[in-house]
Amino acid sequence: MAKQQQVVIVGGGVIGLLTAYNLASEGQTVTLLERGGLGQEASWAGGGIVSPLYPWRYSQAVTALAHWSQDFYPQLAQRLFAATGVDPEVHTTGLYWLDLDDEAQALAWAVREVRPLSKVDVSAAHDAVPVLGGGYSQAIYMANVANIRNPRLVKSLKAALLALPNVTIREQCDVSGFVLGGGRVVGVNTATGHVLGDHVVLAAGAWSGQLLGTLGLGLPVEPVKGQMILYKCASDFLSSMVLAKGRYAIPRRDGHILIGSTLEHEGFDKTPTDTALESLKASAQELIPALADAEVVGHWAGLRPGSPEGIPFIGEVPGFRGLWLNCGHYRNGLVLAPASCQLFTDLLLARAPIIDPVPYAPAGRLNAG
Repeated sequence: MAKQQQVVIVGGGVIGLLTAYNLASEGQTVTLLERGGLGQEASWAGGGIVSPLYPWRYSQAVTALAHWSQDFYPQLAQRLFAATGVDPEVHTTGLYWLDLDDEAQALAWAVREVRPLSKVDVSAAHDAVPVLGGGYSQAIYMANVANIRNPRLVKSLKAALLALPNVTIREQCDVSGFVLGGGRVVGVNTATGHVLGDHVVLAAGAWSGQLLGTLGLGLPVEPVKGQMILYKCASDFLSSMVLAKGRYAIPRRDGHILIGSTLEHEGFDKTPTDTALESLKASAQELIPALADAEVVGHWAGLRPGSPEGIPFIGEVPGFRGLWLNCGHYRNGLVLAPASCQLFTDLLLARAPIIDPVPYAPAGRLNAG
């Protein structure tokens, strides 16, 4: 067991929650501060596909985290379910990509990375997914891709943390800056005073850049709005995830179907818009024509923590000892969370890391504020 230290985590999304869970499970004392409600921002709003949308379009840095996480998710979900009775619902459905422009690159990537992605006849996609729309001419399929029901994952992580004696959670607690002392970061400022610790972890998603700016550092993480809609169908209506023209349909076990998503640079505004609603409904009906007769039961927006090439920042901030980052996961926070948080835990506890930490290190990737 590692030496017990006090760790303050800023941000209660999936990254902050899982970082807290990992560190607390290793005997560390954790205080988690969240400006709103736990997991109510990007973590709640995402689709939860346990794969980047187009995994072959990312750098090796993202691929390494994604593969580790994909293999680990089933056991994480099992462990959380056993501990809390709340099932995060890892639902393995497979995923069909339709009419890709870069199909050849996708197949070459799969061979190189030894991932189970293969070209299939479009008729095979229609056989497997009878509700799929017509007009598609080519398909590739990845068999073992799952989706996780992200609101349930948040609920399960929260329950697991509340059951641990060495964890304190403070919701509705806005952090305004950092406390410096003895040449290092020793805590954070909140409306009700200082919260001090041996280490401070910034896992505040799209808000991380604003906070780091208080130290005169420029973190290239910005909010990118994404809107989704939700339909309710029979539980056997859609058997697999399908993706075409950048839009996807994700079936939950109970017949809820998520359609997403937009990519909008609108600052911190997350108001759902009629324009996006109509655009998402049109995509939904093109993918699955029968949804024209289904009711939209939900429409929401979230803010992704946009970062250059989608590569997260994981590690200690140079020049500010005691301050750590685990943020900037852009579109893949849910996919990359298990690996990111395990890598982070290894680094903070000075253990051999699960994967090479160099691509994620903040050093050389921050600007002057």
